[in-house]
Amino acid sequence: MPADLVIVANRLPVDRVTNPDGTTGWRRSPGGLVTAIEPVMRANDGSWIGWPGGSAGDGDEALEPFTDDGLHLVPIGLTAEEVERFYEGFSNGTIWPIYHDLVAKPEFHREWWDSFVKVNQKYAEKAAEVAAEGATVWVHDYQLQLVPQMLRDLRPDLRIGFYLHIPFPPAELFQQLPWRRQVLEGLLGADLVGFQLPGGAQNFVRLVRQRVGHKTHRDLVYLPDGRTVRAKAFPISIDAGGFEKLALTDSVVERASTIREALGNPRKIFLGIDRLDYTKGIYARLRAFAELIEDGHLDVEDAVFVQVAVPSREQVEQYRILRDDIERLVGRINGDLGRIGRPAISYLHNSYPREEMAALYTAADVMVVTPYRDGMNLVAKEFVACRPHDDGALVLSEFAGAADELRQAWLVNPYDLNGMKSALLEAYRAEPKELTRRMKAMRKTIRLHDVAAWADAFMAELATVSHSTHAKAVRPAKRS
Repeated sequence: MPADLVIVANRLPVDRVTNPDGTTGWRRSPGGLVTAIEPVMRANDGSWIGWPGGSAGDGDEALEPFTDDGLHLVPIGLTAEEVERFYEGFSNGTIWPIYHDLVAKPEFHREWWDSFVKVNQKYAEKAAEVAAEGATVWVHDYQLQLVPQMLRDLRPDLRIGFYLHIPFPPAELFQQLPWRRQVLEGLLGADLVGFQLPGGAQNFVRLVRQRVGHKTHRDLVYLPDGRTVRAKAFPISIDAGGFEKLALTDSVVERASTIREALGNPRKIFLGIDRLDYTKGIYARLRAFAELIEDGHLDVEDAVFVQVAVPSREQVEQYRILRDDIERLVGRINGDLGRIGRPAISYLHNSYPREEMAALYTAADVMVVTPYRDGMNLVAKEFVACRPHDDGALVLSEFAGAADELRQAWLVNPYDLNGMKSALLEAYRAEPKELTRRMKAMRKTIRLHDVAAWADAFMAELATVSHSTHAKAVRPAKRS
């Protein structure tokens, strides 16, 4: 049945799992995007298009649309070669490093680009097939930047929005991309292009003016066919109320106490939770913490650093090298500075359910979020939401999008090791009154600007900028 609202994302909001009896099923994926969009989908009988995942070799199986917990899901099949070239290759070996300030060197391969075009076309054709007359289609993230224009060519009646979850780079970096014009033109197929920060929107408009030659004025791009495209910032957020409720449950409170006991009840627990990615600054922050112990400012009897590194893109060589480097560093620090039963760093290379994450946030005293570049960083916001008693400290990179909103954190330049050490020490030594003042302000911010408000703001803006005569208005979600 055609849908009035179609969500197009690289992945479906569910993961394939194997049950104990050998049958396969689906489990809801963690993450704020599903939480944000689910109410809007339900209000509009929406469909979600995406890749269901799976090991290389079984991604090309033909999967029929299905319903899971009331959500209509439309799988896209990808071959093992497409996963390698489109996803691991162009998306994460070319686009990801360019959009993250060249923290790693991007690679440019024509066969990767060809696969990127082919897979984007596959997503666009599926969206054109699923969308009702005059429907709204919301396309998500860097893997699908060509879809808006491809979809518009197929279905000019649609209202199309695009949202980029990672940073959009300045011209000096974006211009390195051999296919820069094609990417810009792909995005211009949307009526509204959303970014995490105003700087990203400004970079996009400036590049369109310089590289494509369209007339622009402030946040608007004027196309030759009379259509206008708006570029605007919509900082993404989290289900703040949900995390706060979770942090107050008996099971999470008890688990947090168990974690502290397992760590030897130190005076302060420092915590880092990141995908294992070279943009996250994990190596530098662990070095800074180790130097504080070497300098005598901290002692392993009083402080421990818990670093959760969630496995990520382990088929990509750069990520395997990063994992080896961090594991060697952790071993060296613990060997040099730890004592029996008292490691300086407790390192966990694993992913955890939301309840365990909430328990870690609750158990910690100082959250350390120091990426070299991040579109937003929702971990910082999740930590704040899980501090219902207005305690705890947040050390946050000024290069994370969240720094624009969480101004009361200890903001640091992750390239400045001495500056990071000073901030960690200040957060460690801060008086309870100072911690409460900062945390109260940050908690007020994330309650006002939660993930539901983000989704509603984007959809409301999309409704105002579309000039399609056929497009229907999307009904707002009913919020409890």
